[in-house]
Amino acid sequence: MERLDFDYVIVGGGVAGCILANRLSADPNRRVLLLEAGGKDTSPLIAAPGGLLPIMLSGAHAWRYMSAPQAHLDGRTLYLPRGKVLGGGSSINGMAYDRGFHSDYDRWALAGNRGWSFAEVLPYFRKLESYAPARNAWHGSDGPIQVTRAAQNHPFARAFLNAGVQAGYRLTDDLNGETRDGFGTVDLTVGKGRRSSASTAYLRPVLKRPNLTVLTKAYSRRIVFNDTRATGVVFRKDGTDILATAAREVILSAGAINTPQLLMLSGVGPAAHLAEHGITVVQNLPGVGQGLQDHLAAHVKYRSTKPWSMLRFLNPLRGALAMAQYLTLRTGPLADPGMSVACMVRSDPAPDEPDIKILLVSALFAQNGRKMEPMHGFYAHINVARPESRGSVTLASADPDTPPVINQNYNATENDRRVMREGVRIARRIFAQTAFDEMRGEELAPGPAVETDDQIDAYIRAYAEADYHSTSTARMGSDPMAVVDAHLCVHGLQSLRVVDASVMPHLPGGNTAIPVAMIAEKAADLILGRI
Repeated sequence: MERLDFDYVIVGGGVAGCILANRLSADPNRRVLLLEAGGKDTSPLIAAPGGLLPIMLSGAHAWRYMSAPQAHLDGRTLYLPRGKVLGGGSSINGMAYDRGFHSDYDRWALAGNRGWSFAEVLPYFRKLESYAPARNAWHGSDGPIQVTRAAQNHPFARAFLNAGVQAGYRLTDDLNGETRDGFGTVDLTVGKGRRSSASTAYLRPVLKRPNLTVLTKAYSRRIVFNDTRATGVVFRKDGTDILATAAREVILSAGAINTPQLLMLSGVGPAAHLAEHGITVVQNLPGVGQGLQDHLAAHVKYRSTKPWSMLRFLNPLRGALAMAQYLTLRTGPLADPGMSVACMVRSDPAPDEPDIKILLVSALFAQNGRKMEPMHGFYAHINVARPESRGSVTLASADPDTPPVINQNYNATENDRRVMREGVRIARRIFAQTAFDEMRGEELAPGPAVETDDQIDAYIRAYAEADYHSTSTARMGSDPMAVVDAHLCVHGLQSLRVVDASVMPHLPGGNTAIPVAMIAEKAADLILGRI
């Protein structure tokens, strides 16, 4: 077998992998290999924020996974695309810059993970961003990722903010600042009209470093161990298996689905489950693949009486004009992902913090974004911010080419069902305000006949969709189900770390790309011995 020698081998060229490749290769004496199963992020649709629409409709640049049948969603299987391209999810997502709640990280620290409180991770959030609206105690201005405030000039967006005030909610100036309570404008990972992904922000500027090697279309097969020390990774490229050795560390940044799969294929995981597939156990860690969390999304959809939705840009002439405007001026519809306002609200007065997130979408999508309805409209995209339900990632086979079994176990607790149900009612109340009178047509979903708790629950079971925020399958901690410690080192093994959404003890109350970027920035300092 061909052999390549490095100091660090990073598996996964997504958000965390790109950041680690940059930070670890800054020392010219450290040889770094980044392995990415997908291709390069050269498509102009990735660069253009408005290119999100065709990326979603085509499913391009993604692992096109499907969930296991969901027991609490009428046994349905849900589409689960994962980034398969340099930059990972940050190259194909909706570009929302969202940190979650301050308390999310305080809960991580209270669970025994020293160094992960919000006060301790805030410097890393500030380090990674160049925040255009303002530099203040909450934001930085000289980081690699460009962050701008979404425009509020769309009539749907203005109506949403006004409706929030009319419904009795507050406006908040910064959903990623002191408080997330209320209605506000979304921050986007966009700069100068271009998507600011982890690849463009961190990887491209350093590709010419002689000590950094980036290989795409490289499929990691297994981690190699010498007793309990990780010594390298076997990957397949162009049909040939190659061994990449790691003199210092192997770092898994393949995401909350592929990281636990690779660990288990390599003999690290629940011993009984590995034995079922004839895999020799290197380390019995029952928590590998367990504790999976993800946001579930329900929708309240309305037809628009005005032709203002993104549907108009599917017209070939309008689409061509939009592309010309974007290429020449970096403005127009292709410079806007179409999701610019959101709110954080409470399902009832009791919670200390909001427990529902609602995002306004200026089009009528179906089938997880793979289809656009042929009519103008808008809808509320509703999440239970911090769900209780947990599922698992398990092996279907010892063959690395066989997708794992992904069971989020969505909607499994009564509280998750209650909060989502109230989210639907709150969205309806927002859209019923006079701010939407000019544009509101009939309610398309759930539909005016759906009113009782049982009816709303049935609608959610039948139509809710995955929201692509998988976490917690190799979580931090010191309890028997924890997989890594607070330094992200795998328990019981040497020279092996996990740096991605897998390590989150629980799902934050927001999108996950920026929390993963924070984790990677902090991990780089941990690996280099700076903290």
